[in-house]
Amino acid sequence: MKQNKRSILITFILSFFFMLPVSFANNPDNQIEQLLSQPSAPAGVVFEIVTGSANSLDWTLPKIYKLIKKLRARYPQLEIAIVTHGNEQFALKTINNRKHKKVHSITQQLVQKNNVQLHVCGTYANMKNVSEEEFPDYVDVTAEGPATINDYIALGYQLIKL
Repeated sequence: MKQNKRSILITFILSFFFMLPVSFANNPDNQIEQLLSQPSAPAGVVFEIVTGSANSLDWTLPKIYKLIKKLRARYPQLEIAIVTHGNEQFALKTINNRKHKKVHSITQQLVQKNNVQLHVCGTYANMKNVSEEEFPDYVDVTAEGPATINDYIALGYQLIKL
């Protein structure tokens, strides 16, 4: 019985350590640091946001904004896009510009002053009975979020998931 418990504990500990490199590599901050350490810029960077939470842009967009500042300090001409294709995208509806004032403000700064493309998923919006016209002009409603991400990857963009 003691041997069995010890084996389980050892298996658990080893599993934890083997998972560390995966979680380290998938961490957006670590991915940005890896990009910054490269001798040349990638073709671009595409940030993917997909969550079930309507309020997640409240934390993801400020985080992305900070990451973009780091990237642009090293690579000023770097092409950058953001694709959001979950419930969080609805914070960007025009009707929510007061409720999510910071989200709209950051989005406008990114798009209008920092030359960042920001896309929401038209297919998912349609599924939730939200029309393209319900989003402001500074938000691009793309046909399909995942397909748009794949298009950026095909162009050589590095994907960073939040």
